[in-house]
Amino acid sequence: MSRPGAVRVAAIDCGTNSLRMLIADLDRGANRLTDVDRRMEIVRLGQGVDATGRLAPEPLARTFRALAAYADAIKQAAAVSVRMVATSATRDAANAGEFVSGVTGILGVAPEVLSGDEEAALSFTGATAELRGEPPPPYLVVDIGGGSTEFVLGTGATPPTAGLSVDIGCVRLTERHLHSDPPRPAEIAAATADIDAALDLVAAKVPVATARTVIGLAGSVTTVAAIALGLGAYDPGRIHHARIPAPRVHEVTGELLSQTRQQRARIGVMHPGRVDVIGAGALVLDRVLARFGFAEVMASEHDILDGIAWSMWPGTA
Repeated sequence: MSRPGAVRVAAIDCGTNSLRMLIADLDRGANRLTDVDRRMEIVRLGQGVDATGRLAPEPLARTFRALAAYADAIKQAAAVSVRMVATSATRDAANAGEFVSGVTGILGVAPEVLSGDEEAALSFTGATAELRGEPPPPYLVVDIGGGSTEFVLGTGATPPTAGLSVDIGCVRLTERHLHSDPPRPAEIAAATADIDAALDLVAAKVPVATARTVIGLAGSVTTVAAIALGLGAYDPGRIHHARIPAPRVHEVTGELLSQTRQQRARIGVMHPGRVDVIGAGALVLDRVLARFGFAEVMASEHDILDGIAWSMWPGTA
């Protein structure tokens, strides 16, 4: 049962690397979102999409199995509204209809395949809805996904003023460039050049120089933050809104890119499904801070998933 004055909703975000669910009670009067159930599975739906243009059978099967468990949880929690969004992998796939059909059969609602701009707006809402001017706006929200990274700028009090999605996600970059264990310098250089070219596009469209705070979202950022903080185990409460200096991000990135897969897997805060792609994700964050001259990043555990939940408040467009 939801709290008095609140609405219970279920949000699902299907990205290139992970499938996540949030069942939450929304209280618009108190400007509060209260978690009821928050889950994440690494399903790697976008595995191979960059090369083949299609969703492969095995990733689809993994995604559908995880989604069936989510559907059961939503039913038990008696959520009154359900919304599922799908991001980069299903935008790129030639067989997206197979994915849509499977999801609809399991969940009872069709997934919404978002544009990059829509992704960016929801990520921004999720990251900034609870902020009340501290840290200071304008905010540049950077959401590093598996297939793409979204950049969106705004104050938080009004809709975002600018945004852009670019194809430099951690899975995509790993599959394109980081093939050795650990990656060779030439591979890292190629990935860096790919990232820097995308950041040139961001600089041309988004006035990043006006931002006073950069907020980093998603698993690559929160994992880097956890390592930077020296945590022995993943602790969302310690990570949420932690401020990590840019030199420390650079240091952690260098460590991750110099380690073997086996060494990364032994890091206490590392999710097993992120071991292969964390180096690329950290490199994106590091290059963003360097390219735009930010002294630090604020890590956020609230992201597009929370934005999807907020979008289901009655009367929200």
